[in-house]
Amino acid sequence: MSEETDLSTLLSVLDDDYARDILTHTSVEPMSASTLSERCDASLPTIYRRLDRLEECHLVTEETELAPDGNHYSVYSANLDRLELSLEDGSFSLEMSYREEDVADKFTRMWEGMR
Repeated sequence: MSEETDLSTLLSVLDDDYARDILTHTSVEPMSASTLSERCDASLPTIYRRLDRLEECHLVTEETELAPDGNHYSVYSANLDRLELSLEDGSFSLEMSYREEDVADKFTRMWEGMR
């Protein structure tokens, strides 16, 4: 778990239905906030607030994509791979693992973003 993210903050974020929906959808493919708004049946401000909280906890990542018309927009991907909460000797322990991105895929996205 990130040094900045404590257990209660993380559990509070994951307790939110919209945040869990965002993680579920972005675990399949990267999505824009407007696409998430449609899929989660939530307003754009609601989606952006949840994305901010998820990013603070390092549960989603943001990348910029280039649209065919030359404009750019952000897409979000779930960064969480596994979360394990355990209780031992009177204290909670949280272990998180993050998705590992293929270096070739990361380079391709970077290259496409520069064109």
